[in-house]
Amino acid sequence: MKAVIITFPGSNCDQDCLWALREKAGFDVALQWHRDSSLEKTDLVVLPGGFSYGDYLRTGALARFSPLMKEVIRFAQKGGPVLGICNGFQILLESGLLPGAFLKNTTLRFICRNVFIKAEHHDSIYTSAISKGAALDIPIAHYEGNYYADTATLKKIEEEGQVLFRYSDKDGNVTEKANPNGSVNNIAGICNEQGNVLGMMPHPERAVDTYLHSCDGLALFKSLYQSLK
Repeated sequence: MKAVIITFPGSNCDQDCLWALREKAGFDVALQWHRDSSLEKTDLVVLPGGFSYGDYLRTGALARFSPLMKEVIRFAQKGGPVLGICNGFQILLESGLLPGAFLKNTTLRFICRNVFIKAEHHDSIYTSAISKGAALDIPIAHYEGNYYADTATLKKIEEEGQVLFRYSDKDGNVTEKANPNGSVNNIAGICNEQGNVLGMMPHPERAVDTYLHSCDGLALFKSLYQSLK
C-alpha cells in the first residue's frame, strides 16, 4: 500500500506523517516536493501540517498554487483518497476540494495541546477502525483553526454526513466547553461528498505511540490501510 506525502516550503509535519504511516500503519511511503509536475503512483495522498509559504496572505492560499497540487486535485476528483492535516486542511479549503474557511481561534492565541475528538460515523475509509463512541486523545497546534461555513453550506455538510470529527470531552460529549477554537458546531474534520477527501485540524500522526502520550491517532491510519488494501 503506497502513500505520498507532499512537502511544501514551511511544512514541518511531513516526517511525522512518514513515520506514522510507515512504521505504525504499514504503508510504503514517499515524500514528494511541491514543485514536482507529476504525482507518483499512489493509493493515498497526504498534505501535512506546518506553515506552508509562511502562512503569507492566508493559510494555505499560496500552497494551493504549487504545481503538484494540480495533480493532487485530479487525483481527488477521480476518487483517490486525500488526507489534509492542519495546514493540509487549510490547503484543501483553498483548493476547493472541501467547503468552508478558517478564522483565527476565538482566543486569538496559538493553541498547542491535546484535545478529544469523536468520530461522527464509522462507515468512512478514515473511521472504520475507530471504536464506536470513543473519544480520541489527539493534539492540536494552530492559530487559525476556527472552522467556519455559511448557513447553507453548514446545513448541507451536516445533512450529507460530511462532518467526520467533532471536538468533545473525554467521555465523547460534544459541548461548547470542549471546543478549543470556536469552530462552528464543534467541527474538527470534514470530508467531501464522495468521502475520499478528509481535512482535519487535530494531528493524528502525533498520537501513534505511548511515547507521544497517546496512541489514539493510529486508529485513523489503520482505518485507511484496511480500507485501501
